[in-house]
Amino acid sequence: MDKNTVDFYDTIAEHYPLLFRDWERQLEREGLGLRAMFRGKGVVRILDVGSGPGTQAIPLAELDYHVVATDPSPGMLKMAHELAREHGVEDRITIERADIDNLLEIVEGPFDGLVCKGNVLPHMLSDTEIEHALLTFWELLRPGGSIVIGLRDFESYLEYRPTFLPGLNHIEDNGYEFIAYEIWEWEEGPPVIATQNLYITEGMPNRLVTTKRTVSFRPLSTDEI
Repeated sequence: MDKNTVDFYDTIAEHYPLLFRDWERQLEREGLGLRAMFRGKGVVRILDVGSGPGTQAIPLAELDYHVVATDPSPGMLKMAHELAREHGVEDRITIERADIDNLLEIVEGPFDGLVCKGNVLPHMLSDTEIEHALLTFWELLRPGGSIVIGLRDFESYLEYRPTFLPGLNHIEDNGYEFIAYEIWEWEEGPPVIATQNLYITEGMPNRLVTTKRTVSFRPLSTDEI
């Protein structure tokens, strides 16, 4: 993952739970969904690649899986440590800073299951990078192991090329307000590349501040994967 992408996630890490309508409910959904996929397959030890703040790793640990969570963003890993403590699952999560390029050096396989969700693969802009990632995953899984790759459904995005994506608005009891929305720019390629401009407005009603964070990714279609 390039420095600009790592910096993007570092700067949004503390706000990441606010990018969901209900963060705790999101964690619950992630855990239950993954448990259903792993059920009956002998999965005990799981590698979470691109774990962010633990969106999948924490609920999996709460369901008694043993998880190794990896991410290249120090900011996201700091959040993962904090959230693991809050949820009381520190003993079932090992958190490591790692990217695809050094993953085999940082973590020790084999794993029964592997999870790679979010924009991990879309941030790889070439076929070569994606193929390298998939081969790395294969090497870290035990024979007969299970892998879950999840990413946004980009089919409609590729068809309609949206430029404005509304986000969320949270207002806390003390009056603090958080507003997020996105402006997308498109490069036709090939491959097609999207630049996400994430705008976050936050603060008290009399002192709202807006910041812009930018990151690029490749909106992968199901056929490409």
